[in-house]
This record gives sequence, structure tokens and C-alpha cells, in this order.
Amino acid sequence: MPLKPCVLAIDQGTTSSRSMLFDEGGNPIASAQREFKQHYPAAGWVEHSPHDIVNTVVETAREMLAHADENGYRVAAIGVTNQRETTIVWDRKTGEPIYNAIVWQDRRTADRCAQLRDSGAQSDVVERTGLLVDPYFSASKISWILDNVSGARARAKRGELAFGTVDSYLIYHLTGGAKRVTDATNASRTSVFNITRQTWDDELLRLFDVPGLLLPDVLDCIDDFGMASSKVLGEAIPIFGVAGDQQAAAIGQGCFEVGDVKSTYGTGCFVLSNTGTKKLTSKNKMLSTIAYRLSGKTTYALEGSIFIAGAGVQWLRDELQLVERASETEALARGLENNGGVYLVPAFTGLGAPHWDPDARGAIFGLTRGSGKAHIARATLESVCYQTNDLLDAMQDDGVPMRSLKIDGGMVANNWLAQFLTDIVNLPITRAKVAETTALGAARLAGYKAGVYDTIAAPESNVEASNRFDPAMHADLRRDLLAGWQNAVERTLTSK
Repeated sequence: MPLKPCVLAIDQGTTSSRSMLFDEGGNPIASAQREFKQHYPAAGWVEHSPHDIVNTVVETAREMLAHADENGYRVAAIGVTNQRETTIVWDRKTGEPIYNAIVWQDRRTADRCAQLRDSGAQSDVVERTGLLVDPYFSASKISWILDNVSGARARAKRGELAFGTVDSYLIYHLTGGAKRVTDATNASRTSVFNITRQTWDDELLRLFDVPGLLLPDVLDCIDDFGMASSKVLGEAIPIFGVAGDQQAAAIGQGCFEVGDVKSTYGTGCFVLSNTGTKKLTSKNKMLSTIAYRLSGKTTYALEGSIFIAGAGVQWLRDELQLVERASETEALARGLENNGGVYLVPAFTGLGAPHWDPDARGAIFGLTRGSGKAHIARATLESVCYQTNDLLDAMQDDGVPMRSLKIDGGMVANNWLAQFLTDIVNLPITRAKVAETTALGAARLAGYKAGVYDTIAAPESNVEASNRFDPAMHADLRRDLLAGWQNAVERTLTSK
């Protein structure tokens, strides 16, 4: 009996690595996940061990390959999706990192970015990259590593080192060092890739002091990214699809038409709206970015980024120890008649869009003697919804039509959160049937090139709503809640 074809999706995230198998109908077969340690060496600094990233990916991928073998499947291709902007510099010969991965949340280069903005660099960076000058993106992190690791800058200029976002680092190791590549979506998040010309930009490399020899080749989202080595995974499998996590989620959600909007709730929250072949410049500090590049044709998107979403619930669990499991927050929130006037602004690593205040720090407002852990838990969930509304308001003001919102990610399994979100953003919401749309998007890219799928778009059965949520909150209550949130944010901002 012939083996059934399937696709392996590697989803390397901020707090865990996941590998998933999808069958020829695009349905998930099985998954394996490993969390790994977060490192916080100083206030506002966030790092990962690159070894942890690779090891957890290889462990979960091997587990899925064994599952496929035991159940009559043949893995035809691998798709990779990843946390974006996170920066790794490694030895080109050995693959050994010269420093920990500096995570996208990290704010250590805030002063350097402020200097660049003060020098007038912002407008040129926005024009070329669609991004703001901010520690969020890779370029200032690369420069920091080169300046703070002994001998690194000289080695980079000699061509001995390589830079990559997580996809590039993983592919290097999966292929046994044979490939040093990335895709257009990940390249577009570095601040040194010109998204109009689709090339690394010499002027930006000079601005951020990044040697061009560090950079990987940039491929389409569907391309030949090399062959995963049998020495690494136990069998040789082609890597045919790559996209940054938010772009992969948009593909998995079927956001192929202009105006399609999705919001993904993982460690952070990311709202992405398809703007077609037009690169839209925001007047509200939204980002213009590449949604995907296929057969050399670029589709753009407008994006808003919230740094803390699910990470806030992890904070409740791990640091405050108010809950043992993230799922407990739903019952805590539902058990209150209202929020009791308590607001959490989760600026643990600064505030993202539309404020872009790297020096802001988290704060809780409105506490009374009657406030308890349920109020703090509810305020954490509510903050995600308020921040989403801020992003959607900014996008609508930029001319993006808003008819509805597609949501996905681990947080939205919480029905209370989904209903409060639709009430606050005042839009109908659909929640994806396949919750892991990020992995699904990567699988669709790779599976299409491998001939497993006839189209990149997932079947309607994979993107239709398993639940629909419609606004039901009274307009006066919504207005009052948003006013309370805005007051809390104003009291948190440092760059007023």
C-alpha cells in the first residue's frame, strides 16, 4: 500500500518550538511542542540560547517523522515559520553562535535607535523598509552584537560570520551548513532590506553599521531552501516554504484579498491587513511590510504589533503565580461582573504600535483594597483587546477597510476573551477552525511546491469559523472602558 503524502511544518516561536504534520487535505495529523528557557540578563533585555532553538526544533521534528512513519505517511516537504526579528550571529564554518539570540522583544538598543531618529534617519528608513527606527527590528541588534563581542566586527568584515533571523539559522543547521538563505518576509523585518527594490540596501547597511558579508540570500516564500540532512532529522527532506510567523498566519487564514485582516494572539499580538501590490505608508506608525512574495511578485501588508499578549498570561502564571494554568484566566474573568476599574498596561518591554515607546514600563491602575487576583487576571486579558482596538483604529484611519476580523493563536481558545474582543473592536470576529494557522500557512507553502496541494490557499473548511462572535456590548459601556484604557496608557507613556 503506497504511503500517504503529508507536510511537516516547523513553527519556531518565542517561547516554544512546535512541529506539526498536515495531511493532503490540509488537516492537522499530529503535533509536538517543547518550551525553552527565556533569559533576561538586564531590564528590557530578552535572549534565547540558539542551541535551545535548534534542539527543540530537531526533537519535535524527529518525533513527527516517527509518527508519520508509524502511521503510513511520507513527508514530502518541510515548511518553516518563525519568530521574526530575533537576531543570531554565528560562525559560518562551525555554525556556532557568537552570542545568544537577541529576541524581538529586546530593548537594549533603544538609545542607539533614539540617536538615529534624532539625526533624521527615520523618514528614509520608513521609505525604504516600511519600518520605524526601533529596537524591535534586527539591524540595531546585529550592530550591538558586533560591537559587544570581542573581535566580532573584524571577523564580520572578513566574511567569517553570518547573520540570520531564526529561519535562516534553522535552515543552516537543518541542511548541515549547506544553505545560508532567508525569505522575503523575514528579510523585510531587518531594517536593512529595501521592500520596494527587493534587495539588501547599501545605504541602510551603512546607517546601521552592518557589513553586507553577513547577510543571507533572499528567496521567495516558495522556493528551494535546501535539503534537510538525514544526519540531522534521520531522513533527507526538501525545505520548500518559509515565511515569518505573522505572514504565515495570514496565509493560513486565507488573507489573499485586499482588506483581509487577521490578528494572531501568541506571545505578542500582531494585526496584519493585506494591501495588495501597493505599499501603503501609514500616518499612524503602522508598519508597511511584505505579506508574501511568490514567483517574484510581492504582496504588501500593513501591520500593527503588540509586544505583550500571551506573554502577559505567562507572567500571571510564572512570576506572580496567580494561576497554575493559562486556561484558568477565563473562569477568573468571567466570575467578575466588571473590571472594578482595574487596568493593566503590559509595557514590560516598552509599548509597540501605535505608541512606539521603548522606555515605557508595565503598570497597573485602579487597585483598591477589594481588588484581587481575578481583577488582575481580567485586566491582563482586557489589555490585549484594548491594544487590538488601538491598532484597528489606526489602520482604519490609514484607509484600510474593516468589515470583520479573523483571529487565531493560543489565547483565542478563551471564549470570554473572544467575546470581549468583538465587543471592544465592535466588529464581527471569526475564529479559525485550525487554531495553529501559522503552522498551516507554512505547510501550505511547502506542500504546494511539493505537489501535495493544488493551491496555496487552504480549503474553506480550514479557514471557516468554528465560532463566530458578534458585538453585544452597549455603546456607552464600550466608550467608558476605552476611556479608562486611554487614561491608563497616557499615564504610562514616557514619550509624550
